[in-house]
Amino acid sequence: MAAQQNAALPEGLELGGYRIVKKIAVGGFSIVYHAINEHGQDVAVKEYLPAALAKRGQGQLAPVVAPEHTELFRLGMKFFFDEGRALAAITHPNVVRVLNFFRAHDTVYMVMGYEQGRSLQEHIERRKQKGVKPLVSERSIRIAFAQVMDALREVHTHKLLHLDLKPANIYLRRDGTPILLDFGAARQTLHADLSTLHPMYTPGFAAPELHAKRELGPWTDIYGIGASIFCCMLGVPPQSSIERKRDDHMETYFRELERLYSKELIALVRWSLALDPLKRPQSVYTLQKMMRPAEQKTEPPADASSPSSLLSRFRRVVR
Repeated sequence: MAAQQNAALPEGLELGGYRIVKKIAVGGFSIVYHAINEHGQDVAVKEYLPAALAKRGQGQLAPVVAPEHTELFRLGMKFFFDEGRALAAITHPNVVRVLNFFRAHDTVYMVMGYEQGRSLQEHIERRKQKGVKPLVSERSIRIAFAQVMDALREVHTHKLLHLDLKPANIYLRRDGTPILLDFGAARQTLHADLSTLHPMYTPGFAAPELHAKRELGPWTDIYGIGASIFCCMLGVPPQSSIERKRDDHMETYFRELERLYSKELIALVRWSLALDPLKRPQSVYTLQKMMRPAEQKTEPPADASSPSSLLSRFRRVVR
């Protein structure tokens, strides 16, 4: 049974030096608000509020957590806070900028830069409604995902994984440049520590190792990149990795896409979506080499795609 949606904080509420303007997004683990800081500047405030563990009704400010969920709620809150601290160390034009994080009303809040635009998922849906073919041009895909890969490479350099790459978490500014949102570290922790919490991953975008408690690493996020590019091409997510293990139909879709996209781009997506993590690119750099035009390609460092070296450097962010 799906968890009941919690009430958002009221508009105009002051907390931590910020005034809530309105709710702009809600998910299974958090609520995001448009807010104004003390200098009158727009910010986004993300509130840790896992619906499966905490309840908040209209007119309430603090969540109510059942005694049996208290320990796990606090554990997830710690990882949410730690995630904010890790993201605050990253300064990249295509990664959401974390400005502050604070405690209030028995939970924690992450303050981020406020961006105007729409998600890549919304862009895809609008194109589908117009019946445009190809849905998203190959040139647009290459330009946008070159920046997404640069951003993800910077994230991995900080020993952080995104874990929830999908078009809904890739935001397009008004000038078309992408920005990565909604990192999934706290969500993965909660799933790992409570068997009654169902995974929140969107079918089709989650690598198989996310469902099987296997080693996670850059290759896990690379599956999400491939799935997101596939969605740009076809307008729907790939077949879920769980279904693919039973009866894989992806080659049928790849053949259909050959009429609209280059064999090189389709090969990149096919490689990224390999069910076996060791058969995928082991680093974003390796994937970037394939994305670049041939004349721009250069040789990677000797250990750039070594699974053994990456396994030792990129352990699961949450333990």
